[in-house]
Amino acid sequence: MPGVAAGNVVLLGGGVAGTNAARMAMGIDARVTVVEKSLTRLYDLDLRFGGQLNTMFSTVTAIEELVAGADLVIGAVLVPGATAPRLVTRDMIRNMRRGSAVVDISIDQGGCFETSRPTTHAKPTYVEEGVVHYCVSNMPGAVPRTSACALNNATLPFVLALAGKGYRQALADDPHLKGGLNIHRGHVTYEAVARDLGLPYTPTDEALAA
Repeated sequence: MPGVAAGNVVLLGGGVAGTNAARMAMGIDARVTVVEKSLTRLYDLDLRFGGQLNTMFSTVTAIEELVAGADLVIGAVLVPGATAPRLVTRDMIRNMRRGSAVVDISIDQGGCFETSRPTTHAKPTYVEEGVVHYCVSNMPGAVPRTSACALNNATLPFVLALAGKGYRQALADDPHLKGGLNIHRGHVTYEAVARDLGLPYTPTDEALAA
């Protein structure tokens, strides 16, 4: 509002979730900074939003400084098939202003804040080190019909391909679908999943050929 300082929002991760969170924050005139390790993604965000959005390359020092001055930190870090990295330590949380808040979108992959623990829609928040934490598992469940429709739109073409062609032909025709294969006849075909579970990794083409 006029005469009141704008909120300071920090986004960890500039993917789909981080970008949409940034759009929401900019919509209420917050000062928004996206922290991202991909220079290509930072360049794309800068072209898309220009001076409305601040971008910062991800380093420990940058995260520590930005978190300390933030009113709201949103963790939107995703490593496909793997546990989310812990980017924000308890000491960083402790250095935030009392009453500030963090939202851990990465909680379904373990969370990117050291102080995160899963919560529910019924009891979504808790306070740790004087900072409000929102760490709801399955956040899209707050809008179940909308999220189900969006998920159906994204996945239905793959389902139809699998049903119409059989899984082998569907995987051969679509590298994105093949890239999503995790398990085949007892073999773990996704390297990050195998590493996190301590199981042997078998490349997809090798598993399919067996």
